[in-house]
Amino acid sequence: MSVEPHRCGTIALIGRPNVGKSTLLNALIGTKLSITSRKPQTTRHRIRGVLTRADAQFIFVDTPGFQTRHKSALNRVMNRSIRAALDDVDAAMLVVEAGVFGEDELTLLKQLPESMRVLLAVNKIDRLSRDDLVPFLAETAKLATFAEIVPISAQRKKGIGELLLALKHYLPEKDATFDQEQYTDRNERFIAAELVREKLFRFLGDELPYGASVIIDKFEEVEKRNGMLRRIFASIVLEKESHKAIVVGEKASKLKEISRAARLDMERQFGDKVYLELWVKIRNGWTDDEAAVRRLGYG
Repeated sequence: MSVEPHRCGTIALIGRPNVGKSTLLNALIGTKLSITSRKPQTTRHRIRGVLTRADAQFIFVDTPGFQTRHKSALNRVMNRSIRAALDDVDAAMLVVEAGVFGEDELTLLKQLPESMRVLLAVNKIDRLSRDDLVPFLAETAKLATFAEIVPISAQRKKGIGELLLALKHYLPEKDATFDQEQYTDRNERFIAAELVREKLFRFLGDELPYGASVIIDKFEEVEKRNGMLRRIFASIVLEKESHKAIVVGEKASKLKEISRAARLDMERQFGDKVYLELWVKIRNGWTDDEAAVRRLGYG
């Protein structure tokens, strides 16, 4: 009886903003790694998520949504990040929303090398009836050459097993790259900053200034009698002084809500107590200054 060879490879998740790539990454690896919100362009960094099984290791790269309209330095850097992510992957997975496939998707497909194997994940299928979904899948299959087309609902975790089975065929035969217990290549400083940024999206919604980012000023671990305490000092960076009142709120109410929710999420993620202190800083026009964009960790 022959033993099936072990497979390991990298798959880039690509797609328009707000199609559910981050929710899908979290569903695939079985834990929260990539932050999510209803606001487009939540993801700004390339994030690797790792799923290790006995027969295969899947390395997923979540990319920012490809931006075709806005021309700021931040968006230029993020678009380059997507292209860079595609240089060293074994396959790409284009994520689309069920019922939506247009010029943005075709433009994104043109960025891919001709030899790249592309799987299409049709997300949010629960929003369409079967009578609408089946013809949509058939029509979409005519618009480009896809190695596989898999309908899913990332939020409800429907079709995830079928998607992984399809992806496995396109991974090369080789040993695992990451240790079995490792689920990302990002460290806790990065995860902490992302959790704060997620809460900005959640608590401010449409009020959130586009030029809001988060940097970790200090991250230290202190050994206590009942476990570790992480002391985290972070800055919310804004590009206009007028935005500060939106983030801080009356009598610092918004900032306190953001801090408390982020701290509780960090404690769940890290498994230890967290002390979190947030400050607000202004860096005028940073989203249109490429050097400032890079200093803030993008690209």
